[in-house]
Amino acid sequence: MEIVEKQSLESKLEKIGNVLRLTGWIGLSAQIGFGAIALLMVMFAIAGRNFSQAAALPPGVAPGIGVNLNRGFTPGIGIGIFWAVCGILALLVGIYFAFRQTQFAKRLRHADTMKHPTKLEVMNVLRLSAIVGFVGMLLTILGGGATLGVLLSKTIAQPQGVAIYDPTRVIRSIDIMVAMANMGGIAAHFVGAVTALSVFEWLHR
Repeated sequence: MEIVEKQSLESKLEKIGNVLRLTGWIGLSAQIGFGAIALLMVMFAIAGRNFSQAAALPPGVAPGIGVNLNRGFTPGIGIGIFWAVCGILALLVGIYFAFRQTQFAKRLRHADTMKHPTKLEVMNVLRLSAIVGFVGMLLTILGGGATLGVLLSKTIAQPQGVAIYDPTRVIRSIDIMVAMANMGGIAAHFVGAVTALSVFEWLHR
């Protein structure tokens, strides 16, 4: 009877370990992939913003009092960049928790039961991973909403059928990159939150 119970426990632990490993690697790879895309887009947007700042200055004139630095880039787009960067920082925390999940799966397959993680440890990591995912989604939703609001205001301000000479009214690819960076962050955090919640509910039952 004891042998049967031991085999049943080992089978259950192996099943839990497989689920943790599968969902952990899915969450880890998806978050790294979407996060890398978001990071690249933010870097391109920041680099383009700095280039536009420099291009807006007359030759031989350094930035200072009386020099308008807003001519070369979109006013308000910096808010979207800020929230995108915050979302990426939160994503790093989510990636860490996803990695911890894979390590728990590895420890569950160890022959020494003393090295097995407790159910409380696993549940806490899954709970924190889901919380980080939701917080990250909130940050990147704020960034995406701010960026789309700026783009909408620019389209409304554009005169129809008239050439636009004010560079701040032109929708540029850099503006779209900021919006896409936030969308990539939302997708990454969504995957992390869903995988963590799914395993949490499964273990809870």
